[in-house]
Order: sequence, then structure tokens, then C-alpha cells
Amino acid sequence: MGDQPISCDTTESLGLQCQALLEVSESIAEHRDLAGLFHDLAERLHRLVSFEFLSLVLYDPVRKVMRLHVLESSVPTTIQPGNELPVAESPGGWAWETQQPLVVNDLEEEARFPQIVPVLRQHGVKSFCVLPLTTAQRRLGAMAFGSTETCVYDDDQLRFLGQVARQVAVAVDNVLNYQDAQAYQRQLARERDRLRLLLEVNNTMVSNLEPRQLFEAISACVRRVLSSDYTSVALYEKETGLMRLWVTDFPQSRGPVQPEMVLPVEGTPAGRAFSTRRPVVLERADLAGFSQDLARRAVAEGFESGCCVPLIAHDHALGSLNVASRRPHAFSDDDVELLVQVANQVAIAVENALAYRQIAELKEKLAEEKLYLEDEIRTEHNFEEIIGESAALKRVLNQAETVASTDSTVLVQGETGTGKEVLARAMHNLSPRRERTFVKVNCAAIPSGLLESELFGHEKGAFTGAIAQKIGRFELAHQGTLFLDEVGDIPLELQPKLLRVLQEHEFERVGGTRTQRVDVRVVAATNRDLAEMVEEKQFRSDLFYRLNVFPIVAPPLRERREDIPALVRYFANKYARRMNKRIETIPSETMETLVQWNWPGNVRELENIIERAVILSPGPVLRVPVAQLKLPVEGAPSHAVTMEAAQRQHILRTLEETGWTIGGPRGAAARLGMKRTTLQSRMQKFGITRPTA
Repeated sequence: MGDQPISCDTTESLGLQCQALLEVSESIAEHRDLAGLFHDLAERLHRLVSFEFLSLVLYDPVRKVMRLHVLESSVPTTIQPGNELPVAESPGGWAWETQQPLVVNDLEEEARFPQIVPVLRQHGVKSFCVLPLTTAQRRLGAMAFGSTETCVYDDDQLRFLGQVARQVAVAVDNVLNYQDAQAYQRQLARERDRLRLLLEVNNTMVSNLEPRQLFEAISACVRRVLSSDYTSVALYEKETGLMRLWVTDFPQSRGPVQPEMVLPVEGTPAGRAFSTRRPVVLERADLAGFSQDLARRAVAEGFESGCCVPLIAHDHALGSLNVASRRPHAFSDDDVELLVQVANQVAIAVENALAYRQIAELKEKLAEEKLYLEDEIRTEHNFEEIIGESAALKRVLNQAETVASTDSTVLVQGETGTGKEVLARAMHNLSPRRERTFVKVNCAAIPSGLLESELFGHEKGAFTGAIAQKIGRFELAHQGTLFLDEVGDIPLELQPKLLRVLQEHEFERVGGTRTQRVDVRVVAATNRDLAEMVEEKQFRSDLFYRLNVFPIVAPPLRERREDIPALVRYFANKYARRMNKRIETIPSETMETLVQWNWPGNVRELENIIERAVILSPGPVLRVPVAQLKLPVEGAPSHAVTMEAAQRQHILRTLEETGWTIGGPRGAAARLGMKRTTLQSRMQKFGITRPTA
């Protein structure tokens, strides 16, 4: 590059210039990239022109600046292609704007262009010339020569360089047109791929796929266009306030993949996209601002960039679509815009899938309720009527009516056959939950190994014989009432789970990990003394207190003898209609016998006796087999009744003597030698209440 220029006045010089122009034409024909073209031009022009720097500066119509595209230098330089200057601050901009060559013979005397001149001086440039590059179609920019000597470029050289510039302008224009055509083709291909992606996503949406299969198909479509290494869908769960993550595509995971993970909304990119409803684009350095667990997992997987886009359908945020790549800066603005379009379609699919799942669950629940209610109907019990006018019954019914309108847990205590289930149904029918299901479970009739599955349901494969998923009685009673009969027979190991669902309204199915939430009103019943069971460590005290929120004691039939005639007539008419018979008369002596009997089996025993009597009655007179009642000798009541009556009287007498003081060293409990809670339980059992003044 140190060759001296040859004088343009000689014939030899003209010949060299012509030869150089031919070589420039050859170079232009050989190169389609600007860097290779200018490198070749620099070598060919050194014989005729003195320069150490040859540069190409093009005008950017978008940013309205002059940008350095190519720089050929024979000396070390810190100037890099890509540098930009305003048009008025650039020598190339001056030549582009005026369409005149610019020659500076001594850079020390140049006062214009204060941004670039000091840089040129630092690199030893003392003179330069700039020639506009213009074709018939457009003005492109400028080509500049810089020398470390002063006064290098005279008029003859300018004329020669002008001819070179005209050829170079055509070459640059061709290259730019070729690059624009290539870029346009790439853009068309990209648009084609993206439109194809949207079409595939749309076709996937209308296919009958399960949610997981749907997400996997959409993920495969996204991966083909964006080359992502990870795709997931995070859905917000209103019940828990968390986001459940469906990992749909993780082909090269470096650790165990955990499908259906849960994420907090705060401190996660997916949560930020969901809460702000705006895309979140992040690089590896941005992970420091999020959850440390998430950051460590992303670093371990080698992710360098990611993007989370909100899923919004009908102005309702559902979750987020998340992609990640092991390449930095993998997601451009165009990619984010495409993901937003994909997310809009995915949101519709997610909304439809959630609606479909909800409908399917409702259909399944309705089917379960239908089967359950049909089974209840087949029992042919009429629970709409409670027969009786006795004071003991009215007291219990008043208690039931008081608590029915609440959601409080009720514990119905009483002997077998006293109608505890009838009371539970009456409370359900008087409650705001009357339109929903009343579900009953007899805890003593189900083997302890199956009771948990019966109450809480199980997942497919949870145990041998679990060939399908099953919802439990708690889910079946959602927004309704669950009646737990014989609650005292629930095994100790199952009681903590029952306590949790009573307190937190949540549980997991057997063999499942997903928490189920229910809204259930519980009415429990037992014929056992739960307080004594607590003392004997056979029943958890915390569960007892949780069940014993509102205790009701169903009176035995012997304490409401005045109701027996009405019950006899009711059952006689009921079974007479069922058997297509007519019962018109009940002998007075028969009725008196029935009233005097102590009925250890209570109302259930009475109903069975009357049913048997209707069967045995050939005519309109009710023939009750009184001999089967085995009435005790007058004045000698049965042992069980005598003990119970004596115990009740003893407690009443002690309470009266202590002025109805239960606790304390001088209270009735201390006198009777029992705990205060045990005495209160016995009082409830016997229906003992403090008399009003």
C-alpha cells in the first residue's frame, strides 16, 4: 500500500487507468459481498492511488444516519464497521447529500466534522477524499480514501476515482438488491413457516385431544419454528393461588422432569407474565431477580434465554405459555409477537379444555349422584315426615331447626334406632344446601381398609383392584351434606385425614398427590360415648371437639311414649298401602301394650313389629304379635332400663344438690367421681338440661 501514484499525464498512465477500470469491472463481476469486493478493490487500486484506508459508508433511511459498512486498512485501527454518524457530522454524509466529491488535503486545517476528524488524526490520516455512490435509481452513500500524507488527491485522480465510484455504485446497488432479495425470501419463508405454525395450532385446537396431548402437539409445532429447547403451559389455580406447570416438551433434560409441578405467582417469569398480562423476555442474567430454585434449575439445564407469554381468553387470564433455549438472545421481537399469536390460540384451546374437563367432571358427578339417589329411592324410605308431638321430640327438633341454616358441624348422639339419620336429613332439607346432594356413609359397615377410599376416593392403580379413578363421598357431597353414621367406628389412623378435611376442606385421593378442595357440611352420628372413647385413647380428642360443635341427643322411644300411638298408626297405614291391605282398627289393649313396652330397639324396632303385624293381619284389625314383645313382669323393668334410669336419676339428684354446678372441687363431676367432660356427655345422652327459672 506504499506504492507511489503514477502521473496521469502520460500515455502509460492512461493505459494503467483503463486497465484498472477493467480490473474493477472484473472484481465487481466476481464478488457478491461488499467486504470481499472492497478487499479486492484495495489490492487493484494501490498501483494508481495512494491510500491506507478505503471505506464504504451507506445511508440508513430508517435511522437517517450514515453507517460504516466496510473498512480496508493497511495499518492497525480501532474503527469498527457498524459505527454510525448523523448525516451532517459525516464526510460521507456531506458527499451523499451534495452529490459532490469532498477532498481534504490537510486534515490539520479541517474544522468540520468534529466527531470523526479527531479519530482520523489519531490513526495518522492527513488527507482524504470522499466520492458519492449514486445510481440511476437511488443515492447509496459514499466511498472514501484516506492517506497518511497531505495533498495526495489532485483533479486527475478525482476524475479517475469518480469513474471507479460509478462502477462501484452499480456493484453496491446490485449487492444490496441481492441482499434485499435474499432477506425478502427469508422473510417470506419465515412468514410462511409462521403462518403454517398458526394453521397447525388451529388444526390441533379443533382435534379431540386430551389436554396433555393437546399441549404436546402445540409444543412440537412451536419447536419446529422457534427451535426452542423447552416448552410448557402454566395454568393458574384459583383454589390454591398457585400455577400448575405442565411440562410438555423437554427433550434434552439434564435432570428428572416433574410434570404438573406447582409454581408461585410471585417470583417466577410465568407468574409475572400471568399477573401483568405482558410477555416476559429474559436472559440468563435476569434469573437473579426470580426464585432461586427456578434460577438454579434453569442454570443446571443450561438455559440462556426464555420467554413467557400470557394466555388470555375473553379478557380472562388463564396462565402462560413458556419457552426457553440454550442459545442466548434466542427470542427476537418477531418471535415474541409470534408467540403472542400462538398463545391467543392456545388460550382458547385451554379454556375449551378446562370447560370440557369441568363438564366431564360435572357429568361424572351427576352420574354418581344419580346412581346414589336411585339407590336411596330404592330403599323407599320417606324422610320428609317426623312423627310425634312429645316435649322431648320438640326440643330436639327445635335444636335441629336452629342449627340447620348454618354450615356448622353437628354431632347427633343417641341409641340405635332413634332416628339419627332422619334428623340429619331434616337439617339438610331445612338448610341452604337442600338443592344439593345428601350423602350418607355408614362408617361401621365398610371395612377399615376400604373406608379411606370410600370417603376420599382413589386414583387409578392406587392399589390392587383400582382399575379406574373413583371419586369419594366427600367429593360427591360437594356443596351438599355428608352424613357420617357410626362415626365412632372410624379407625384411629384415618381420623387425622378426616380432621383435616373438616378444618381445611381439602384432602388427597388415595394414591394421588393433587389436593382436592370441597365445600361440605358434615353431620355425624353415633350411639357410642365419644367422650369416654377419648379418655380411653380410642378416639382423637381434637376430632371429637371438631365434631362436637353442636351436639344433639336423639331421645329414645321410651322417653317419648306419648308419640307411640301416632307412630303405630303411621307405620300401619304405610305398610298397608304397600301390601294393598286395609287396616282400620287397632285394638286399645294392643295399643296400651305397645305404649308400655320399653322398646330397646326404639323406633326401628317399632316399625319392624308393625310391618310384621300388617303381614299377619287377615282383615281390617291390626293383629300385633304381642307375645313376641316378652313384656317384663309389672314392677320389675328390664335390667338395662333399670340401670340407665338409676344412673339418670343419680346424676339429676347430684346436680340438684350442687346447685347445677358441674366443675370444681365441690361440683357434681367431683362428687360422681368422673371428669367434667364425661358428665357433660352423660347429660347430653340422657337429655338432662338445667331447668329455666
